[in-house]
Amino acid sequence: MGLALEDERGLEEEVELPKAQVFYSQYEYVVGYYGLETFVTAQRSEGHTQQFGYPLTIYVSDYSATDIELNADGYPTVDNQPAWHDAEDAWYVSESDAVAPGGDTVMPFSDREDAHAFAETHDGIVLTWDELLEAEFETDEATAVRDRVDDQHREGDQRVEAATALRDRPVSTVVGEDTDTVQEALEEAPANTTVLVPDGEYEERLEIDRPLTLVGEGNVTIDGGDNGTVITATAERTAITGLEIVGSGSERLGDGDLPGDDPDSDDWDGTFEGNYAGGDAGIGVHSAPGALIEDVTVDDAPSGVILRRSGESVVRNVTIDSPDDLEDGHTGILAFRSPVVIEDSTVLDGRDAIYTHRSPDTIIRNNHLEENRLGVHLMHTSDSLLAENQVRNQSNTGIYIMTGPERNAIVDNVVQNADYALFPSGSSSYIAGNVLTDSHVGLRVDATDTLYERNVIAGNEIGAQTRAMLPTNQVTANDFIDNEIHAEAGTGPLRIWTDGESGNYWQGALPFPGDRSAETTVDRAYSPTAPIDQRLHRVDGTPTLSRAPGLEALSGFQGTVPGMRTGSIVDLAPTCEPNNPDLLEGTVWADRAWSCDRTSHEAQ
Repeated sequence: MGLALEDERGLEEEVELPKAQVFYSQYEYVVGYYGLETFVTAQRSEGHTQQFGYPLTIYVSDYSATDIELNADGYPTVDNQPAWHDAEDAWYVSESDAVAPGGDTVMPFSDREDAHAFAETHDGIVLTWDELLEAEFETDEATAVRDRVDDQHREGDQRVEAATALRDRPVSTVVGEDTDTVQEALEEAPANTTVLVPDGEYEERLEIDRPLTLVGEGNVTIDGGDNGTVITATAERTAITGLEIVGSGSERLGDGDLPGDDPDSDDWDGTFEGNYAGGDAGIGVHSAPGALIEDVTVDDAPSGVILRRSGESVVRNVTIDSPDDLEDGHTGILAFRSPVVIEDSTVLDGRDAIYTHRSPDTIIRNNHLEENRLGVHLMHTSDSLLAENQVRNQSNTGIYIMTGPERNAIVDNVVQNADYALFPSGSSSYIAGNVLTDSHVGLRVDATDTLYERNVIAGNEIGAQTRAMLPTNQVTANDFIDNEIHAEAGTGPLRIWTDGESGNYWQGALPFPGDRSAETTVDRAYSPTAPIDQRLHRVDGTPTLSRAPGLEALSGFQGTVPGMRTGSIVDLAPTCEPNNPDLLEGTVWADRAWSCDRTSHEAQ
């Protein structure tokens, strides 16, 4: 815990970050933390003790005999591997120049004199273990991601406003009047002006090498003749609007021969970049930040729009219709090392509708994605916002976030009919307000330290499926309705999906028949992974069976023995009414939700 996979892989070999390993009373595995500040913050969080128990023994990295230095980034580097030392007997340097990828980090020493020497050299203060446990640290938690969603939308608006201003450049060159071809116009037009293309079809491949706006007036088609990328832009603040683009080449993957700033082909990531961003496309934007692609249609290209090393660009109101054969397509819109805004666009029939790679701070909102293999596919992409997208009928996964990113917000999306509707990994993300329906698995819970709240998960074979080995997620105020199985857990610890007195709505987790209590929560805990509870919404008679004294006694016994609670989920305060009636309103799921004023299944 405490370090994203992306950051861990990016560390130099000699960097040795402080760690703690903790043996808990109710958890069968040793839990490792990058950063003492990570452990201190985690052990204060609500529900932490309930799921892990109390720390029995804690060991920390010992830098006393390591010849520690700080590199130019402030990361600790060592000549000798730190040993493990009892946390209670160590000395800690806080508020020093030492940092980890997440910010300031605490340095532990077994020798008090070593700690004071480090503090004097690097402007820190020395703390005992008890003092460290009382210290406050700034952390980038999932709640912080929730709190900045509105700011991300505003930032997206600002980026769109800056990009769409490129439409206002004065017209300098008109194709057919000033030049015979579009390419001639692009070569003759002064920088920061507009090239106007009148109605018609133009059989050309275009290259834009200085900041220009290319505008189609009327029905304008650019046909690349089935050879390579149709339009290639290598100048910052390029704008391409009002065009239909056809006739790209058919190469789905490239060979590393890219325009603009070429990556290091000897580097694995550079080779990956050359392959993915080097294929044929309708539009290829390379090393051209601040670009605008708007009101464009791309038909039958392996990739519709490729943006590589072109941050602060905007793609909006674009329609990509991929090749008929899914295997011939690649990506509708691809952003490689390019933080971009992608909005109000449609991608049909592709392999990956929207794909990002190492593109943090990307905003993907209000798009329509249908009949692709993957709808939105994020790789090595943190701090991004996916909002209000309609993602339907993907053959594999609706929204798939891979490779351990951090602090992504996935909010207010509708994902229907996929193998997995929503599959986010990584840590410290915010998943809220999504409607996930009609899929094999509605929600895959693989992330850590992530907040899942106010989602509707309905009509799936499996509502939620968790495989995370660390029970650090907060899952609350969600609605599980009409799933064949509401939730499923793999091997691992007990997962408690309750926040204080707030739980989730589970269709079928009704009070005992005849109980007309006006309380808003069910009068017993609910476990969607328990043999009886998981059938409450599907099999008559199970509510009565669930109250059998023998089953309640067994449940209580299992609750006291950690080894008997593995592979399970428990909601300690399930709600009687759906938590998200606004999301359910007008849907079939609204009519299938049961409430606490129902006295039996027959009342439904």
